[in-house]
Amino acid sequence: MKNIAVIGAGTMGNGIAHTFAQSGYQVQLVDISQDSLDRGISTISKNLDRMVAKERITAIEKQQTLDNITTYTNLAEGVKNAELVVEAATENVDLKLKIFESLDEATSDSCILATNTSSISITQIAAVTERPDQVIGMHFMNPVPIMKLVEIIRGYNTSDLTTKTIMDLSEKLGKVPVEVNDYPGFVANRILMPMINEAIETLYNGVAGVYEIDTVMKLGMAHPMGPLQLADFIGLDVCLSILEVMHDGFKNPKYAPCPLLVNMVRAGKLGVKSGEGFYDYKESRKAEKVAAMFAS
Repeated sequence: MKNIAVIGAGTMGNGIAHTFAQSGYQVQLVDISQDSLDRGISTISKNLDRMVAKERITAIEKQQTLDNITTYTNLAEGVKNAELVVEAATENVDLKLKIFESLDEATSDSCILATNTSSISITQIAAVTERPDQVIGMHFMNPVPIMKLVEIIRGYNTSDLTTKTIMDLSEKLGKVPVEVNDYPGFVANRILMPMINEAIETLYNGVAGVYEIDTVMKLGMAHPMGPLQLADFIGLDVCLSILEVMHDGFKNPKYAPCPLLVNMVRAGKLGVKSGEGFYDYKESRKAEKVAAMFAS
């Protein structure tokens, strides 16, 4: 396997493309927006520059990585020679189903179709294709070039061969693949999102402030960042979407998103990407200043 197509040039998509390209794979990066593709390549280049500065790679290796990536705005053109497609579009079930219907028609019969979804059913996605045995979840963690974990999710019909192929491929990327079954939120977000939601509830109920909640979890539980900072990093809209998938899938009120989270998303306070969430990022992307609405 040498030709990999990645659908979506956003944060996760460009990180996945970067990781495959740096490992020597030919990557076709596909997005409907040329501006998104240009931003994605710029992000990859800047991330590679940081790696060169830290002497983790050479300038030659940086250029080789960039040379391994070709961009496309036409999906059919971008995936026609792919042996694996990794979809990393927005976490929206209708969009993903539409993409997988198109991928099923545009790719060779032997091509494996993977999704980087963080919560949506692999079985549901696979059902819109004629190859459900070759559809699998490949959930990378952000930032992709750095984080070691890849959550490998088997749909109801995913074959043993497809699973082994993707597990082996993940190891070749220098990642640690962990196989899990197809239930809402899988493992990572089934555990993480209720914790984040409870931290938001704790703030909403006035138990403690943003800084205090995050400090307790960082210093008391040895988390590298507090749950509210992490929510900002992930994107509050993404957190809300995942919680809604879990709430709908399990019909269990413990997964119901906190009203504060819902209102913040409605107000466009999405975290780092919007410049404000629980923290203010207008002057720095680091969580150094609590947002004005939460400042005491």
